[in-house]
Amino acid sequence: MLQTLISLLNNPILQKVWFSIWDVSPIWIPLALIWIWFELWIKYKRREYIKAQGSVLLEIKIPREMFKSPLSMELFLNSLYGTNASVGNLLDVYLKGRIRPWFSLELVSTGGQVHFYIWCHKIFKSRVETQLYAQFPNIEVHEVSDYALGVQHDLTKYSFGWIGQFALTKADAYPIKTYIDYGLDKDAKEEYKHDPIVAVLEYLGSLKKGENAWIQIMIQPHAKEGLLHGRIIPKPNWKTGVENEIKEIIKKATMKTEDQKNPTMLNLSKGQTEVIASIERAASKYAFDTMIRGAYFAEKDQFNTANIGGLLGSFAQFNSQTLNGIRPDYKAAYDYTWQDFRGSRRRNNERKLLEAYKRRSFFNVPFKNYHGKPFILTTEELATLFHFPSYTVAATPTLSRVPSKKAEAPSNLPI
Repeated sequence: MLQTLISLLNNPILQKVWFSIWDVSPIWIPLALIWIWFELWIKYKRREYIKAQGSVLLEIKIPREMFKSPLSMELFLNSLYGTNASVGNLLDVYLKGRIRPWFSLELVSTGGQVHFYIWCHKIFKSRVETQLYAQFPNIEVHEVSDYALGVQHDLTKYSFGWIGQFALTKADAYPIKTYIDYGLDKDAKEEYKHDPIVAVLEYLGSLKKGENAWIQIMIQPHAKEGLLHGRIIPKPNWKTGVENEIKEIIKKATMKTEDQKNPTMLNLSKGQTEVIASIERAASKYAFDTMIRGAYFAEKDQFNTANIGGLLGSFAQFNSQTLNGIRPDYKAAYDYTWQDFRGSRRRNNERKLLEAYKRRSFFNVPFKNYHGKPFILTTEELATLFHFPSYTVAATPTLSRVPSKKAEAPSNLPI
């Protein structure tokens, strides 16, 4: 191998290329150093900005009688999309490190006790509470201590079954199976409703003392990104991909006919027509850049391998063979353990993913796009994955609820 390297270095063509590159080094070396400095500066200022924002974790307790459909959660998410305001001018972005906000919707089981959480920066606490109460008047919202901060990657105490991220099975343009597909947008009788989130809650509620399962859905309002978002090369809006996918479906249908030069919707099958209708319905909704993380771990004497499969299969009911689905991204969880017989790489990756989970970091430093890239979910899809089910449909006994029914005080009380 050494002889091969020496022969390459003695190759006259390669030597000529190298000298040509070196001749222009007074140009490219300063440019490279400026680019490195620029990247380090942006990361530093964004760290400062994120730290200055602070954060809060809000727990939502739902009443025993909840008769709101997931549409109410979709309307709440629409209000969060409104935070997608301009990040300011170039000075705000490149001197102050200003970035677009993001949120985290979380379903958590601690020893079988199931909790709904929403994480946000402090500046949005009032907005989140106000919009939640607007859609769900009977809930209770409390600021609580962060459950994740107390957990360390301590292998003497815990067995970490799986910490990883999820990805879509198809392109962003294709939606997952939503509450509208399940008929939850209609006013059906409670006994005929089939809420897909119930399977997730039942899994979380089935865990025993000492077991933990976390699901984190991080969302950031989608935008066409350019210089004001820290991008030298612009990133197009996701609807460009939507248009391309629809054209591709029509093209494939046309290829089966004689008239291949003039693609037309008339050549589509019923299934293809329904797929396009679903894609167009999704494209009409507000979209969020999304990353979903999950974790299952337990105290060593309570660890149950079977519950790893429960976590990984939590999203199966949202998957569709003709549309899209959510799958575990094993690359993110295991970090090529086939190369690592002692498991040290896996453990190191677990520590990093646990730290990223605690920081709710993915869209920005310090764990920007760590082991993955964000995918698009619309408010309709997100409301399907994260909403408050009715008690009749979801009778999970360990689901954190408001202890008693609220009622207004009588108007004739003495003052």
